[in-house]
Amino acid sequence: MDNFKNHKKRTVGSIDGFVKPKTNGSKSPGDLQSFNTYYQGSKGAAAVDTDSLRISRIDDFKQAEGFSAATQAPIMNPAAENPAEIGEIYASHAASRRERRAQQEAKKNMPKKRRGFMHFRRKQKEPKKPSKRNKLKIGLRVAGVLAAVILLTGGVLALKIYLTTHGILKGGSNGAAALNKNVDPTLLKGEGDGRVNILMLGKGGTGHDGPDLTDTIIIASIDPIAKEVALVSLPRDLWVKTPSGGASKINAIYANAKYAVLNNYTTKQQTDAVKAAAEKAGVKAIESAVTSVLGIPINYYGMVDFQGFAQAINAVHGIDINVKTEVYDTFIQADNNNNPLIAAVGQDHFDGKHALLYAQSRHGSLRGDFDRTERQREVIVALKDKVLSLGTFANPLKVNQLIDAIGDHVSTDFTTNELKRVYDIVKDVPSAKIASIGLADPPNNFVTTDNIDGQSVVIPREGTFVYTAIQSYVRNTLRDSFLKSENANIVILNGTNTPGLATLKSTELKSYGYNVTQVADAPTKAYTKTVLVDMTKGVKKYTKNYLEKRLGVTATTTLPDPSIVPGTADFVIILGSNESGASN
Repeated sequence: MDNFKNHKKRTVGSIDGFVKPKTNGSKSPGDLQSFNTYYQGSKGAAAVDTDSLRISRIDDFKQAEGFSAATQAPIMNPAAENPAEIGEIYASHAASRRERRAQQEAKKNMPKKRRGFMHFRRKQKEPKKPSKRNKLKIGLRVAGVLAAVILLTGGVLALKIYLTTHGILKGGSNGAAALNKNVDPTLLKGEGDGRVNILMLGKGGTGHDGPDLTDTIIIASIDPIAKEVALVSLPRDLWVKTPSGGASKINAIYANAKYAVLNNYTTKQQTDAVKAAAEKAGVKAIESAVTSVLGIPINYYGMVDFQGFAQAINAVHGIDINVKTEVYDTFIQADNNNNPLIAAVGQDHFDGKHALLYAQSRHGSLRGDFDRTERQREVIVALKDKVLSLGTFANPLKVNQLIDAIGDHVSTDFTTNELKRVYDIVKDVPSAKIASIGLADPPNNFVTTDNIDGQSVVIPREGTFVYTAIQSYVRNTLRDSFLKSENANIVILNGTNTPGLATLKSTELKSYGYNVTQVADAPTKAYTKTVLVDMTKGVKKYTKNYLEKRLGVTATTTLPDPSIVPGTADFVIILGSNESGASN
């Protein structure tokens, strides 16, 4: 484009309507000044008479953007070299506009019949009243529109919850038959399947030392029949066997198994699929370790890092805990505004940050990590009470807020339906029916501290890697829901010449929660195979199913020897020589 300052005779109009014309006192819209005249104040410049041209100002907000495209000046051809040529351009545009306006006015003033001719003489018809069928169509269309509006407003939230929870709820667990209603006994693989056991793991997460060390290991065990819940803590320093045959603290099992997968790939090769496989390997390893210690199956897991834990508590506006023992810890006082007093005795309200400190502290506690695990169980119960008191899961908005708070910091293998079923059970469980269980809580003190390879560790009192007493205690405390509800009386008779065989089998069955009421010798000792007699004739179907699978036999309803007096027994077990002793 030419440099306008070197062409003083050139006169231009407004560019895109941004230059205001000079009015010179007349009723006409005013003369368009040249670019130089408007900006430099030069006099005597030729002007163009445009009696129909109007140009709006940028700050005139009567029209959108302060001007109307229909009235703004045409953009000048920069190749024009004299005012006369520019005037001709303006005159041509003005004439075109005057002609269009005249046509529009003529059309408005045209007689109706003439207008009808231009509209192809369409005959005006009287509007028909809608039929019943048309009314139905209209009603359905209106209903469809309303439904669409509802979906677009409420559905956006529902979609967000669905997509977000499906990022958290990964699925793929072994599932829990006990979550079903009217459970088919054949779906129960063995004692313990009558409960729902959830492994809850807490780790530091990104930005913390040892981000994948699971310093919180708690099993939430749910009895769906009695609607009871128990929380069992495992010490993070418990010395256990690793999948590779070595040994380590249990809090490192998940991390080591996870990194064993990740270390096979470079950072760039660690895709989402690789990371998911690594987490799955870590979870499988920690689940196996927990089962080997406690002797119960793990159905689901849930993992949260420190940030997600704190944000979840903040999302429900804090939790309330009745602090029974003062928590004083100089090791974490820097995170508490340099105040070593983490919690004073009495009723206290914790936000996310202080709840995390309360659950983390161990150095100032008399029993160290054992006291910490007890506080962690307190926090979980308090959080459960707060969530349920707010009706969080019944309110989509609150669910949305909670998911926003923890979404990137939580993972689990629940499906949506399974989690909803757990919620339906737990929401009716009062805190008074939530048992808090630790392996070092007197009088049930099954573990002690030791030093192995220069590390302070926790081991069973009965011996390293020996969990017999722990398993019997846990299985009976977390008694199978169906065994507990049927509470069948069991009589065990020794039908062999092996002394003490019935007592061994009784100890085994009792460790799984069976109600063994009598141990004795059978009238004869010639039994080669074990016999199971169901005196209830199928009434106590769950106990029958468990015993059949444990003993490897099919129950009969008739005693093989009429001289046997069953008394009040629901089941009679006659041990044969195929039994070499108690098995686990």
